[in-house]
Amino acid sequence: MVGSYPQPEWLIDRARLGSRLPPRVRAQELWRIPPDLLEQAQDDATLLALRDQEHAGIDIVTDGEMRRESYSNRFATALEGMDLEHPGSALDRTGHPNPVPRVVGQIRRTRPVQVRDVEFLRANTDRVIKATLPGPFTMSQQAQDDHYHDEAALAMDLAAAVNEEMHDLFAAGADIVQIDEPYLQARAEKAQRFAVRAINRAVQGAPGVTALHTCFGYAHIVHDRPHGYPFLAELAETDVDQISLESAQQNVDLAILRDLPEKTLIVGVLDLADESPVEDVATVAARIRRALDIVPPERLVLAPDCGMKYLPRAKAFAKLRVLAQAAAEVRGEV
Repeated sequence: MVGSYPQPEWLIDRARLGSRLPPRVRAQELWRIPPDLLEQAQDDATLLALRDQEHAGIDIVTDGEMRRESYSNRFATALEGMDLEHPGSALDRTGHPNPVPRVVGQIRRTRPVQVRDVEFLRANTDRVIKATLPGPFTMSQQAQDDHYHDEAALAMDLAAAVNEEMHDLFAAGADIVQIDEPYLQARAEKAQRFAVRAINRAVQGAPGVTALHTCFGYAHIVHDRPHGYPFLAELAETDVDQISLESAQQNVDLAILRDLPEKTLIVGVLDLADESPVEDVATVAARIRRALDIVPPERLVLAPDCGMKYLPRAKAFAKLRVLAQAAAEVRGEV
């Protein structure tokens, strides 16, 4: 899994969720469950997402991000220095303005944010578990900076907060902690200036396996997508162990993987566009073989292109089953 899995309709208003840009500030109005019962409902939804992954045959599982309105806002809005009552505005990667947290003071992490999420997941599965956090570069692009007036300085303090959380997530039982950095591709020129430095600060001293996911955005939302990665070779200079990227939807030329010879590569082989069918095993197996032309099997991990948040649950489950079946088929060949 990259991170997210479809949330149940009884938990969150999926029609409203899918009709808007991913929220950067809190969006409590999306939840169907009253606040005093919400955590219990999210626990139940997490178990559903976990069992779907296990039944599909997925080896590395997540909590499906059942507790989040978007991949980034749960963590970002928990940090000191963010004014949530008077949000600012920033352009998202589609070029549209979006309400975002307004930075009004020094960014600090004052408490654990996702530790209980990992403890709950660890207590309910014996599989390898991955926890996900928004990356510091992406969060710096999803805020209005009224304090630092220096995006690099903001990103470095966000990285320190991510690093503190990451250490606690490993202590809580995570096997892998991944930072999500989709804006590396949307803002490649800015990324050239300070992204690698911020990413390395975020994973500094990590006691377990670290991953970085970079992509072109949710297929449900971002339709104008490039065919190559403008910021990928630079990730060879990061201290993360694994790099996760999408390839299936726009048939990315996997020769780019040669730019990352020291990294384990998590390659997306499931197309998550709204109109994409459930692939057959042969289609996914062919994508895996193309990756193996470039990457040796010991450095290859298979995944969907991105998070599965916006897919219907039945379709997401069917795609995961095909992924596991195709992986088994190709494993038998290598």
